[in-house]
Amino acid sequence: MRDTSNDQRLDEFARNVDGRFDRLEKRVDAGFKELRGEMREMRGEMNGLRGEFNAMHRTMVQFAAVLIAALIGLFAAQLGVILL
Repeated sequence: MRDTSNDQRLDEFARNVDGRFDRLEKRVDAGFKELRGEMREMRGEMNGLRGEFNAMHRTMVQFAAVLIAALIGLFAAQLGVILL
């Protein structure tokens, strides 16, 4: 009687564990589906911002070029004052 009882309990435990893993698998699948949707949404938003980032990058490069030109001019002016 004791062996039968233990076998039944183990079988019940196995069914319980299987059911819990099935529920966990469904939750994980749903979570990944939601995450993929959010990532797709973010990718769409980033495509819209790409033009703005390109414009900002272009402005920063232009500013750096003007700053370098101004520094070269300042250096040339100081060199001219020293040599004269």
